[in-house]
Amino acid sequence: MSDQTFHLPDVGEGLTEAEIVSWRVAPGDTVDVNDVLVEIETAKSLVELPSPFAGTVGELLVAEGATVDVGAAIITISGGQDAAAPASPAAPAADAGEGSGSVLVGYGSAEQVHSRRRKPAEKPVAASVGVVAKPPIRKLARDLGVDLASVVPSGPAGEVTREDVVAHASQASVFRNIETPEWPEVREETIAVAAAVSEVDDVRVESIPVRGVRKATASAMTSSAYSAPHVSVWTDVDATRTMELVKRLKASPDFADIKVSPLLIMARAVIWAVRRTPMVNAAWVEGDDGAQISVRHYVNLGIAAATPRGLLVPNIKDAQDLSMRDLARALEKLTLTAREGRTAPADQQGGTITITNIGVFGMDAGTPIINPGESGIVALGTIRQKPWVVDGEVRPRWVTTVAGSFDHRVIDGDGMSRFIADVAAVLEEPALLVE
Repeated sequence: MSDQTFHLPDVGEGLTEAEIVSWRVAPGDTVDVNDVLVEIETAKSLVELPSPFAGTVGELLVAEGATVDVGAAIITISGGQDAAAPASPAAPAADAGEGSGSVLVGYGSAEQVHSRRRKPAEKPVAASVGVVAKPPIRKLARDLGVDLASVVPSGPAGEVTREDVVAHASQASVFRNIETPEWPEVREETIAVAAAVSEVDDVRVESIPVRGVRKATASAMTSSAYSAPHVSVWTDVDATRTMELVKRLKASPDFADIKVSPLLIMARAVIWAVRRTPMVNAAWVEGDDGAQISVRHYVNLGIAAATPRGLLVPNIKDAQDLSMRDLARALEKLTLTAREGRTAPADQQGGTITITNIGVFGMDAGTPIINPGESGIVALGTIRQKPWVVDGEVRPRWVTTVAGSFDHRVIDGDGMSRFIADVAAVLEEPALLVE
């Protein structure tokens, strides 16, 4: 059989371009249908592309780090048979007149795709010889900058689990500012790119290409900031009872295998407050017949997540129907998936209101920008002990600040103030959630 060419497909999210992150095969490798060929980064997620052909890898047509348009030829494969299944209608996987056919990652189940040769990280954190951990856990450790050899394993067979890595990374982040790097701190790959473009000797200035998640975030935030008139309000909250509830939940057998944090109570508070002020869950929609306000009677709760790839806002679908335990599990899954850079495009679409937990960075409050397609975003500040007046006496209490930004075209001042007051009321007295 003659050489067959695999073209960059649209992986189901309407993308126009993607970056080649890493090739999983090399010229001369033998591949089967559904073996992973390459990992790409789109504006929303990392995606592994499987081979629609069986045969021998001929030529890698695009270098790692390059950004190419959908439909561009990226690899040739020769001497084998193509898949029997029909190609995805959205994915021009092969040359015209040639069969293609595999199910792309994201279209089919994960079990259908078989990873082949995985390139070692260019800058591994540590060899971690003797550490028992699955390949996805090792990749997560590399992405988070965690030395697996320093992680205490909790798996039943003595293996390092995903939770072990995340917990270690969270603890290490507390000390992120203790060591100050020397000037200049410029990435080697950035220098290489600059040198390839022009003769640049001054490495004191670093130029970072704007693409992928950063490009999508910049576009979305600019559009939101200049189309929706933002108004922000905030209030301080005595969250002592919230901290007590979190402590009790952590000790409960029902939550033994689930991470519990104040964000869980915040999420329940937002869902509860939305029912009392539905307009914060609405959207301003421009149509051919003029503008209208679309009020959603469900909550797809977005959680702004800082990831190694940039800011992502995945959301929990129909969060209003979840129990406290199910919501805690959904939050944990959302966070872990985002940190691994594996959030599916569908999980980032259709959000109705967002929470940004700036408290994890030690911030008290902020004025966040509304996520496009929504009318409200709530910020939870850090929770720390402060002097607080209780029954006429000054006592140490756990205090935080709840802030929110809103689209003033949709929500009036009384509505946004009432909503933030309701969220604050639940954090002060979580028993309000029991109805």
